Amino acid sequence: MDSPTLAVKGRPPLYKQLYVQVLVAILFGAIFGWLAPHAATADWVKALGDGFVKLIKMAIAPIIFLTVTAGIAHISDARKVGRVALKAIIYFEVVSTFALAVGLIVGNLIRPGTGLAAHADAAAVANYLKAAGAEHPVDYLLSIIPDSAVGAFARGDILQVLLFSILFGFALMALGPRGKLLTDVLDQTTHAIFGVINIVMRAAPFGAFGAMAYTVGKYGTQALGALAGEIATFYLTSALFVVLVLGSISRLAGFSIFKFLAYVKDELLIVLGTSSSESAFPRLLEKLEALGCSQSVVGLVVPAGYSFNLDGTNIYMTLATLFIAHALGVDLSLSQQLTILLVAMLTSKGATGVSGAGFITLAATLASVSPALVPGMAILLGIDKFMSECRALTNFIGNGVATIVISASEGELDRTKLNAALSRGAVEDASGEMRIA
Repeated sequence: MDSPTLAVKGRPPLYKQLYVQVLVAILFGAIFGWLAPHAATADWVKALGDGFVKLIKMAIAPIIFLTVTAGIAHISDARKVGRVALKAIIYFEVVSTFALAVGLIVGNLIRPGTGLAAHADAAAVANYLKAAGAEHPVDYLLSIIPDSAVGAFARGDILQVLLFSILFGFALMALGPRGKLLTDVLDQTTHAIFGVINIVMRAAPFGAFGAMAYTVGKYGTQALGALAGEIATFYLTSALFVVLVLGSISRLAGFSIFKFLAYVKDELLIVLGTSSSESAFPRLLEKLEALGCSQSVVGLVVPAGYSFNLDGTNIYMTLATLFIAHALGVDLSLSQQLTILLVAMLTSKGATGVSGAGFITLAATLASVSPALVPGMAILLGIDKFMSECRALTNFIGNGVATIVISASEGELDRTKLNAALSRGAVEDASGEMRIA
């Protein structure tokens, strides 16, 4: 399968560029939610955001299956798949540790939550604690295995679809020349699915407007006023992580993190508007291949990263834990803070880009470190929606950087395409969309 490329027909007018449309929609949504909170929380407004995310999610399972299966099938050496997977796991764990450490360091320096004199409300977080308590390591591992292949696709479970796709890809690889016809069909189907995504992306401004208007209308005045400091600290910490940690990794890999951010600006705004990194998953695959990453590496690393490379979620775990501890007046010892690092590395795995998943994993982390902190989650209930946006943005950026780095380590990164694409930014056709050429 040829790598998707970006068609160039000259720079379209600003009003036709997707990132401009989404940015304007987010601004209008925020203003609408602020000025008319009752109207902004109407069911039809919420449906705009939820509907767009559902449209994207309906294609995620097929895209994972097609890209992973075809990527493996095009590899003649099975050892390469294992090598790429091992590199990805090591990279994910190392960078995740940095993310957790950055959250701890900033939390201890700034000490967010100090002086808040908050009171714990166990009843407000009972459901989250119940959901977190229901997750056990053995159950988690068994949940990766679907009851049926069809069931995995029906539920859209990323890990289950990924497992089936890997097995199917190896089976197709073993067929050799006999499997070429089926591989070609999968390649052509991939083009068709990405065509569906390009159609759906025309609705991105409407989805961003609805999601932002509903969020500000429901949570804005109360949450932002009382706990703006914690929100600002989390966004600042995430920005520092992206610039310092991911920026250093990018520099070592031979590209600029700032140019990469400019390249994926459309997708970042979509993630910001919907609070879910899954909403930009298909276009991330497309853009990384257009950037010069090999199809096989993209097909393996990105889907796995959406469950195992959650930098934003890791930062949130440590920073939110310290915020709650400071707000409740609980002093955490050095050993307890190191426990946070170890526990969060486990609880954050499997918390995909779905909005709100980080709050459940936070409950699991707090329960393991100090049960006395669990009721303090109620302090963050009102602003978790705003934190979710930052988690999703950081997770998205981290997965993009990881894929480029691993492609480079495999010697499967087209430097000419990389430098050209990053130099000119995201190139769009006259309709403001990406398309496979």
